Amino acid sequence: MMQRSALPNGLRIVSEHMPGVPSVTVGIWVESGSRFESPHLGGISHYLEHLLFKGTARRSAAVIAEEIDAVGGVLNAFTGKEYTCYYARVLAEHASLATDLLADLFLHSQFDPAEIDRERGVILQEISQSEDTPDDHIHDFFNLRYWPGHALGLPVCGTSATVQGLGRDEFLRFMATRYRPDRIIIAAAGDITHAALTAWAERDFGSLVGTADLATGAPPRPHAGIYITEKPLEQVHICFGSPGVSQASEERYAAYLLNTALGGGMSSRLFQEIRERRGHAYAVYSFLSSYRDSGYFGIYVGTSPEWVEEVLSVIVRELAVAAREGLRPNELARVKNQLKGNLLLGLETSDSRMSRIAKNEVYVGRDVPLAEIAARIDATTNDEIVAFASRLTDPEGRAVALLGDLGGRSIDPSLLAA
Repeated sequence: MMQRSALPNGLRIVSEHMPGVPSVTVGIWVESGSRFESPHLGGISHYLEHLLFKGTARRSAAVIAEEIDAVGGVLNAFTGKEYTCYYARVLAEHASLATDLLADLFLHSQFDPAEIDRERGVILQEISQSEDTPDDHIHDFFNLRYWPGHALGLPVCGTSATVQGLGRDEFLRFMATRYRPDRIIIAAAGDITHAALTAWAERDFGSLVGTADLATGAPPRPHAGIYITEKPLEQVHICFGSPGVSQASEERYAAYLLNTALGGGMSSRLFQEIRERRGHAYAVYSFLSSYRDSGYFGIYVGTSPEWVEEVLSVIVRELAVAAREGLRPNELARVKNQLKGNLLLGLETSDSRMSRIAKNEVYVGRDVPLAEIAARIDATTNDEIVAFASRLTDPEGRAVALLGDLGGRSIDPSLLAA
């Protein structure tokens, strides 16, 4: 059962007790990510995430690593466009160590200038690695061109230029501005009680003060087009996108089901047509990039240069078929079961449960019980799927990014027409 409470300073606490599970995962979530960065601070949220592991007044970076390793636990963090999470997963008997470590690094990190400079090199290597991994880099490339000039279009890691310009003062100011109690959620799942979690939050975080604005400006406006970057690669990496749904949209269940049917597994339409029948790709999938007020429906394929136009034609054709007909009755029943099965199987661990309840708090402000999700999936009609798919056929909202060796040739824009 999920429980929720809040401290007088606005900090929220959510937990799910999982009897019989040997682990506990505790996370500190901050409603702050790359969307809240000005252009010259690009990547500061991600950089800050790295720095919180580099030493406190009580522990060096090495001691932090040694303490969590000594109990076989995991201490990590991740940064997204709209949130950052610091978390620890340990056996339940070591929960007090996990919470002590998290509070120490979150509240008492030193930001040693030497560590800042050292970690700068690590992050620059991370950026370079992404650029050298085309099936990852194509997504950043697409975002930059689909949502130009908007913070949601910028890479979470920033750029080499912005990372080079960040120093200790910028980190301290950003943290003082964004890491305020009304933007912090403490989430836990596993063998831990809500009372114990709340007592820890009150003791270590109850004295935090201040507020942070959650206003994120207008949602991004999609820019249709075909965007090509020539690079000497064996494959051409394709990212195709159309306007999608926000995290809390009423259309999200239709979007989930269409995504599953089109590119959500080996039985999906695009996988079967592009890989199995034509042999034109190894990797092909669809996905939803959804945020607080916007999102897009995306499709990725890695293929040979000579098959690019054919693959794009297949994508456009399958979207048009979905917009006209939706899903066949047996297909709709199958993807509903697939989606429910994927959801439940993905929630077998304490860390996945912790993430689920925290994201619900971030985006909808309440727990969304699994039974409610299953019921909404089951209740989604084919007409709703057709309505959502119809939005994906508007050429004015479509874009495709191509990364690879096209030999200088262009792609006929009429290929994107429904």
